[in-house]
This record gives sequence, structure tokens and C-alpha cells, in this order.
Amino acid sequence: MSENVTIDMFEKEAEEMTAMHIISKDDKFESTEGGFVNLTYNGKKYEKVNVVRLFPFTDANKYISIRANDDKAKEIGIIKDLDEMPDSTKKILTKQLDMNYFTPVIKKIYNIKEDYGYAYFSVLTDKGECEFAINMASNAVTKLSDNRLIIMDLDENRFEIRDVNALTMKEKRKLDLFL
Repeated sequence: MSENVTIDMFEKEAEEMTAMHIISKDDKFESTEGGFVNLTYNGKKYEKVNVVRLFPFTDANKYISIRANDDKAKEIGIIKDLDEMPDSTKKILTKQLDMNYFTPVIKKIYNIKEDYGYAYFSVLTDKGECEFAINMASNAVTKLSDNRLIIMDLDENRFEIRDVNALTMKEKRKLDLFL
């Protein structure tokens, strides 16, 4: 194989890897009986695609990456704005995203107990009462803004506090260690 052919192959592969393909409302998504999502894009059918938010906290419905379900998870394309897609597509993809990004919202903090480098939370979320633990030495609590927090527990489950100021003074004092 000549050097020019090798360089051309690498250039073509690099171009394919960095190209951004936009998925439009003309492309077809469908749900399977097993709860997966298939996509027909540019005449090719992709089965069990992965749906990924590129900006899950700041722009949840914008820039949705659709990826192949294989070892490389190669990006098939991007949806610029989910709200501009047909209702049927939006419904299918929203259901998939809700499963992938399950993030209960903490409504009330009953207790936070610190013990041997771990914090044990007892809370009420929009999905019900819950108890979880975080490692105090890790970056388990992330400030998304002055008032908004994301807490990741030991099992990598995410919990959100949308507005710290909506909590009572007693609840805020329990959180002081993390703010």
C-alpha cells in the first residue's frame, strides 16, 4: 500500500469521525415492543439506538446525540432541538431520555448523617422517600448554579435540588457542609 493511499484513508476516516450529521423531522424513529428505539436515517435502519443529551443540565432538549448500539457507539447524528421534532418522535425520545436520565428531585431533607467519610441522606423526592449515601471525599455534590445542586450517590444515581432557597433553614443547615 502506497503512502498516499494510507494518508487518503486516514483523512477520509478523520473526516467521517468529525462530520456532524443533523437528524431532521423527516427521519423516522420508532419504538420497539421491548422499549428500544430504532431510527431510519438516510435510508439506513439503525436498531436500538442510544439517545444522549449533550447538555443534560443546561439545555436538556437541545443537541440530542443519536448513537449506534455497538462497541464504538458511533454518532449517527444530532437533533438540534427536540421541541422542533414531530410529536410522535418527541414522545418516543423523551420516554427514552427519561429512562436514561432518571433524576429524582429532592423536595425535603429529613436528615443527613456523616459517618467515617460518608454522608447518609434521608430525603423526600418527587418519586417518594429515599435514602442514599455519598462519599464525602469525592465530588458527589455539584453546584450547577447558586441555587441548583446535583448529588451523585455511591451507585451513581443522580438527585437534584432545583432551588436550595426553597428549603427550610433547618434543611439548608444540614446542607451547609456541601455548599
